[in-house]
Amino acid sequence: MHPLGIFEAVMIFPHPAGSLRLKVEFFIMNNCTSKHFILVNDYLNMHGIDINNHKDRYFTIGKNKGQKLAFPLEKREINVIRQVKNVNKERFVSDQLIEAQISTELTLEMRKELIETLFQYRGAFASDNEPLGAIKGHEVDIILNVERPYPPLLRRPVYPASPRARETSEIHINELMKLGVLRKSGHNEEVEVTTPVIITWHNDKSRIVGDFRALNTYTIPDRYPITRIHETLTQLSKAKFITSLDALKGFYQSSLTPHARKLLRIIANCGIYEYLRMPFGIKNASSHYQIIMNTIFPN
Repeated sequence: MHPLGIFEAVMIFPHPAGSLRLKVEFFIMNNCTSKHFILVNDYLNMHGIDINNHKDRYFTIGKNKGQKLAFPLEKREINVIRQVKNVNKERFVSDQLIEAQISTELTLEMRKELIETLFQYRGAFASDNEPLGAIKGHEVDIILNVERPYPPLLRRPVYPASPRARETSEIHINELMKLGVLRKSGHNEEVEVTTPVIITWHNDKSRIVGDFRALNTYTIPDRYPITRIHETLTQLSKAKFITSLDALKGFYQSSLTPHARKLLRIIANCGIYEYLRMPFGIKNASSHYQIIMNTIFPN
């Protein structure tokens, strides 16, 4: 094991005759934790420190053995554990439960129990900083009603954009590349279909959108029934408890076939990029997602 670094800290041991100051070097290790720290024998012998390690732990300095200086580690350790747990819980509540709507009809005790349960199973909740999942067993494909060579309408140029829109577009593209939703097309790759992108704004929040109207014109539509809201509500009319789940960037968790990826290449001022996951705005996206939901939740 190799340390990431070393730092020196001054430690003070209180004593009626004068506090003892020691400079101690600490090694910073990766993924290591320790309940206790150790002062090696050289330091202890040099400064006459004796540590008695039984249930009433204490230490003495020098010849004054009658002056027992205690350090209540057990209590301190418990407080530290509670403090760390509370800090983690507060961070979980502030970061991941910030938009959660907890019923106002719950008592304070019930609310605490709910937060404790959510915190205990916090690994089940996704966040924006985590990699996106990928639904297995169903890859989205696109079937066109035209053959190659494709019509010129499917190879569209980049749209004119303001400096602000260009900068925002590049930020969104970089974020999608980090999530594994996009990849940049190589300069030697054959590109037959390109879709321009635009930036939309709503309440000072931006979103990148592909203008897939030309591609949708040549896409053969799926014939798959989409769930109607009023039918779902009717089925739930006698339920006492209702649970709803919202997938984080659900469309982006749907993988594409290699053929569909070649048709879902977008063009921006900063280059040509290929979708690796199902984007918003393409024909049949909702039916594909409905098929996935019906497969996962058949009843």
